[in-house]
Amino acid sequence: MSEQEPGAVGGVVGLDLSGGIARLTLDQPRRLNAMTLEMWRSLPERIGRAVADPAVRVLLVRGAGERAFSAGADISEFGTVRADAAQAAAYEEAVSAATEALLNAPVPTVAAIRGICFGGGLELALCCDLRLSDDGARFRMPGARLGLGYGFPLVRLVVQRMGAAAAADLLFSARIVTADEAASLGIVQRVAAASAFDGAVEDYIGLIAGNAPLTLRAAKRAMLEALQTDGPADVEAVDALVARCFASADYAEGRAAFAQKREPGFKGK
Repeated sequence: MSEQEPGAVGGVVGLDLSGGIARLTLDQPRRLNAMTLEMWRSLPERIGRAVADPAVRVLLVRGAGERAFSAGADISEFGTVRADAAQAAAYEEAVSAATEALLNAPVPTVAAIRGICFGGGLELALCCDLRLSDDGARFRMPGARLGLGYGFPLVRLVVQRMGAAAAADLLFSARIVTADEAASLGIVQRVAAASAFDGAVEDYIGLIAGNAPLTLRAAKRAMLEALQTDGPADVEAVDALVARCFASADYAEGRAAFAQKREPGFKGK
C-alpha cells in the first residue's frame, strides 16, 4: 500500500507498506526535502499507521531523489508559520511529536541517507536506530551559523548517538562532515558507493525483515528502556516480550530451520 497526501506548501511524507517493510519518504525534492510544518505534523500519523501493522518488521526513512535526505526545516515558510512566539511554540511541538514518534517506534528503524542531511534532517536520521549513507552524503548541524538554539532533547540525542566530544564538535563548529568521517564518528553505521547504495539498503533492510518479528520488537523495547531517562526502566515489559518470543511458534520454527539448515519462515506468532 502506498499513500501520499499534499502538505501546505508542496511537501509530503509518503508511506508505502510492502514485504514487511514500511517506507517513509520525505518528499520535497525541489527544496532538498526540507521539512514543512505539515510534513512534521504528518509524521506521527504515518509512523503510527506503519507500526500498527503486524506485518511490518522494519521502518525505513529516506528522502526523495538523490540530492538529499533532508536539508532540515523549510525556512522559506518561517515567515508565516513561525512568525511569533505562539507560532514558534506550536512549530516546536510538531517537531517534538514527530521525533518522539520515530524515536519510540516499536520496530527497528533505519535511515537511508543520500546527499544533504542537515539540521532537522540530521535530527530525524539520529532518531532512527541505524543510519546508512552513500559516499557522497554530507552532514551538518548549522545552528551556530544561524544563531538559533537547539533544545535539550536534541542535544541529548546527539550526545547519546555520538558521545559528548563528537557532539560538541558537531554542534560548536557547525562544519560539514563527510560520509567517511560520519562513519568514524558514529553518525552512520555503513557507507556504500552511490551507484550501489539502493541495493545495499534493500539487502540490509531485507536482512532485518527476514528475522523473527517478536524478537525484533522485544529487542527494540529493551533498547528504548535502556536509553530512557525519565525513571527506572520497565524491565517487566521487556521480560513479557521476551517470554512471548519463547512461547511463540516462531521460536519452534527458528530451531527447526537451524537444525534443517534452511531459511526460517517467521510469521510473528
